[in-house]
Amino acid sequence: MVDGNGEKRIDTASKIIMADAETIYLAFLDPALFASWLPPEGMSGQVDTFDAQVGGTYRMILTYDQASFTGKTSENTDVYQGRFVELVPNERIVQIVMFESNDPAYSGEMTQKWLMQSLSEGTKVTVVCEDVPNGIRKEDHQVGLTSTLENLSKFVT
Repeated sequence: MVDGNGEKRIDTASKIIMADAETIYLAFLDPALFASWLPPEGMSGQVDTFDAQVGGTYRMILTYDQASFTGKTSENTDVYQGRFVELVPNERIVQIVMFESNDPAYSGEMTQKWLMQSLSEGTKVTVVCEDVPNGIRKEDHQVGLTSTLENLSKFVT
């Protein structure tokens, strides 16, 4: 989405994870594994459909653990469709994400890039979200992305 300055919004976060790039890459390709680490703290996840190949799609249902949060799709859920655009083993996963919401503030396609860079001390994982919907507050998104990277780190180490 375009911000108030006419720029497309990009949110990013990164973390060095003490695991090899192959282990991290494989954590994206199994729906049960994906649903276990992807939800940020305070949410749980369920994968409805999942086809991990270029052009393949998935549907993720994220449920808030506390009723004090309002979801994008329903009272306590965020549901989104994902499409795999690029899968480069142990290097990069690019997805297009679209939230299921009646609120136009969450509409549009967000590109999500997961980049893996092998280092001597592990793998630097960077997530880059382009065209972030205006309804997602930058501060909240940063907290969520950081939490997801921490979950991934705990899961693979």
